[in-house]
Amino acid sequence: MTSARVVSVSSDDQHRFSKAPQEVVTLVAGRGIEGDAHFGETVQHLSRIRRDPTEPNLRQVHLIHRELFDDVDAEVAPGELGENITSEGIDLLGLPRGTVLRLGAHAAVEVTGLRNPCLQIDRFEPGLLKQVVGKDAEGRTVRKAGVMGVVLEGGEVRPGDTIRVELPAEPHESLQPV
Repeated sequence: MTSARVVSVSSDDQHRFSKAPQEVVTLVAGRGIEGDAHFGETVQHLSRIRRDPTEPNLRQVHLIHRELFDDVDAEVAPGELGENITSEGIDLLGLPRGTVLRLGAHAAVEVTGLRNPCLQIDRFEPGLLKQVVGKDAEGRTVRKAGVMGVVLEGGEVRPGDTIRVELPAEPHESLQPV
């Protein structure tokens, strides 16, 4: 079994769908990724700002598992689905809410919930939305486009950094869209 690691880090200072790969990103506690359009204590997602700009930003960092790229019928590279951190070797979607991901030497991100994919995914690649949002055997919606989190401890994160998982106390709460 391979250990969990960071494959790629990405950011963008504009509200574009895809984010450009970087050599390093700096996480800032309570704010997110320095220089990223979603950096802030309150919501930064444009549609959420219109609804209530005072809501806390539970979407400071977006993580996607690289393994998703193998499961879709499209050419997708790290950062292209809007994620800040592309991971490998960890089942992000199976983590409970409140899990802490230790990234590299100092950074820590608390998982707040699932990314709720939108139509922009189909603008990037027609038909991709149906591949990252589906139904399980019981008819429940399954979202596969990664998880969102808040920065608990700041620090630099770069490709190749390890990811250590700290589960919250039980009972565990399953991830819901944020």
